[in-house]
Amino acid sequence: MNKTSAAWIAVALAAALALPLAGAGTLTVASTTSTLDSGLFDALIPPFEKLHGCTVKVIAVGTGQAMRLGRDGNADVLLVHDREAEEKFVAEGFGLERLDVMHNDFVLVGPAGDPALARGLAAVEAFRRIAAAGAPFVSRGDDSGTHKKERRLWRAAGVEPGGAGYLESGTGMEATLRIAVEKGAYCLVDRATWLAHAREAGGLAVLAEGDPSLFNPYSVIVVSPAKFPWLNTALARRFAEFVRSPAGQAIIRDFGRERYGAPLFFPDVVR
Repeated sequence: MNKTSAAWIAVALAAALALPLAGAGTLTVASTTSTLDSGLFDALIPPFEKLHGCTVKVIAVGTGQAMRLGRDGNADVLLVHDREAEEKFVAEGFGLERLDVMHNDFVLVGPAGDPALARGLAAVEAFRRIAAAGAPFVSRGDDSGTHKKERRLWRAAGVEPGGAGYLESGTGMEATLRIAVEKGAYCLVDRATWLAHAREAGGLAVLAEGDPSLFNPYSVIVVSPAKFPWLNTALARRFAEFVRSPAGQAIIRDFGRERYGAPLFFPDVVR
């Protein structure tokens, strides 16, 4: 981030948000592994903590598990990426509302030699080719937003994944990508994690991208105080305001440009 951007953010922080909360305490954010593994939270959270004199605890898990934490009253606010599940979470009274924050997309990566001949195809056809070739595929298998997207693509391809070549890691995106590298396998990965770790993923290449079905939006949801009155709802609301404010959106917009040569996420509120 250049000095001009940093100065603008400092000014916008003061202008965009209300006065800091007195005795704000600790905020528990349940979020996806991609926001942590990519380093985005390292850029977003310190200015928020400084502004409100608070401590932020991040629980980085798959989106499905993050929402279970919300349903159990074990998180104040969620930052997740599974629109269908998010809408259900709010409709059932567990969240106040679903608010857009940012987006990126998923990419299908695989061996540079591409034995399944998936390169350049639409996502569903690429998945169909991988299944037909019996090529190795590593899935997160953890009910995360990425795993749910993958399952939808398999269904659209008319394929029930399985067999000797299909491996479920049961872990986060970074670890799943490492396994794909070791196995020389195909893998669905969010672009932020791919850009952050592409240098370590020797032998793998992006084979399918840009398909509308690979769009990956992220939302923030304040967990309902009506169900869990002990939550730090006041600070959760401030966090939701912050990530959608001009200051927060500027951090999201600029994150990754200098280090990776491209943004890892794109703001959805202020561009």
